[in-house]
Amino acid sequence: MKQVGIYHLPVLLHEAVAGLQIDPSGIYVDCTFGGGGHSGAILKQLNSNGKLIAFDQDADAVKNVPDDKRLIFIPHNFRHLRRFLRLHKILEVNGILADLGVSSHQFDAAERGFSTRFNGPIDMRMNTKEKMNAADVLKNYSEEKLHKIFEEYGEVTNSKTLAKTIIQLRKSYSLSGIDEFKNALFPVVKGNPEKYFAKVFQALRIEVNDELNALKEMLLQASDTLVEGGRIAVITFHSLEDRIVKNFFKNGNFDEIQQADVYGNIPENTLKVITKKPVTPSAEELKKNPRSRSSKLRIAEKIKVSLNN
Repeated sequence: MKQVGIYHLPVLLHEAVAGLQIDPSGIYVDCTFGGGGHSGAILKQLNSNGKLIAFDQDADAVKNVPDDKRLIFIPHNFRHLRRFLRLHKILEVNGILADLGVSSHQFDAAERGFSTRFNGPIDMRMNTKEKMNAADVLKNYSEEKLHKIFEEYGEVTNSKTLAKTIIQLRKSYSLSGIDEFKNALFPVVKGNPEKYFAKVFQALRIEVNDELNALKEMLLQASDTLVEGGRIAVITFHSLEDRIVKNFFKNGNFDEIQQADVYGNIPENTLKVITKKPVTPSAEELKKNPRSRSSKLRIAEKIKVSLNN
């Protein structure tokens, strides 16, 4: 695996790959290739008939793709899962893995604007070909829209005050640089500034990359694409993602309860939860990789649905 420095330490590597119960001749999908850590572990378990389809919308990830005929790299968002599988004449797969969130490489590249630790442009696009970046959100969104994303995606305590302040500040400031943005907003910071801005940046990043909708689209397609007995493993890094995955695995939808159809019947869920509680990093992994501390792994298995609903 040719890697650009230490691109990204794969989180919950053994637990996620073991949870897929790899069939050496099977077809697998890595929705978030990144540095190729999870993909590499899957490839080690595949024989010459096995196949791995790896998605990543970040152009930097392609530098890590190994020369392996069993791997097909798709430089697109995993929300297009079914479309690209069909382009490669793949209708069903044996397993799907997704390691959500931002890679260490993205966090550590100041010019990408993901981290509050460096001064750089407020960008945050995972796919740099997309037109809208985080600075555009700050410049163009209404007070109501800003309030909503800070409240919903960042769970920022004073999201209304924050949105109102940004509207006032952008009359005098460009708010396109990280240090300028943080310094201008410092008077309204609540609590620990580092934690506060981490929440603000999370909200902007989720909005710019439409992360939660992309996750929902992928999960719906994954459920249909898995073979019976196939498994999906998803690693999340914050409560918003985890709640979506948890509800979908448990209920087959994104609500807290199973929904009845127009006739009052509750459709059978095609997934069975394997991890009753999410798997979290071991003490050893936390020591090696502190960034794994908020990660949670959930696994589900495709089951046969009876015809007499």
